[in-house]
Amino acid sequence: MKIKHEIFEKNSMILLVATLITVSIGGLIEIAPLFYLENTIEKVQGMRPYTPLELAGRHIYIREGCYGCHSQMIRSTRDEVERYGHYSLAAESMYDHPFQWGSTRTGPDLARVGEKYSDEWHREHMIDPRSIVPESIMPGYPFLATTDLKFKDIGKDLRANQLAGVPYTDEHIENAYNDLQAQLDEFSDYYDGFVERYPTAKIRDYDGDPSRITEMDALIAYMQMLGTLVDFDLYNAAENDR
Repeated sequence: MKIKHEIFEKNSMILLVATLITVSIGGLIEIAPLFYLENTIEKVQGMRPYTPLELAGRHIYIREGCYGCHSQMIRSTRDEVERYGHYSLAAESMYDHPFQWGSTRTGPDLARVGEKYSDEWHREHMIDPRSIVPESIMPGYPFLATTDLKFKDIGKDLRANQLAGVPYTDEHIENAYNDLQAQLDEFSDYYDGFVERYPTAKIRDYDGDPSRITEMDALIAYMQMLGTLVDFDLYNAAENDR
């Protein structure tokens, strides 16, 4: 065996070529299945694309760099599950472009933060984090409550996601502008159409000021849906039946 290894140990170019071949074979085996996402991500009941308001809030979340301190990935270890809730499923990120798993946790994981706190809690926390969590090192974002949300081109955002594989229909895209407003007002003329397109979406004013649509509305709407789409009682029951 030693003699067989000598050709690699004494010839750096041969070792380099052999290493590249080995890495290429391993890479193909691991990467090739990812081109067939429909086969590698299990179907989970309850998952839907983001509403226009939630999608706008996600853009703000990314713009402000929230992913730099907060992950959205609960691992399957006991300490993670006991602290944050059920471990993350691949399907929960299937409509994320890009995904928000994150790589650090200066702050807590947010994968299951939806409906854990009230809208008012989120508003105050965004405006002055230390008024809610005294030891927080998070910067404040009071300007979100006074900045009108720019959503004139929200339909184009849905179109871009459609091209990336998110199952928005032309109807979703055509009604995106009105649907965004309808999610903030249960008396909207577009309420029925919105509910039909996004049956599980929560409809209410999020920032406490129904007279305007702000970036705070959008960000809270996004955060309040995180981790709420999958009914884990049904999911666990289905897993036990397999």
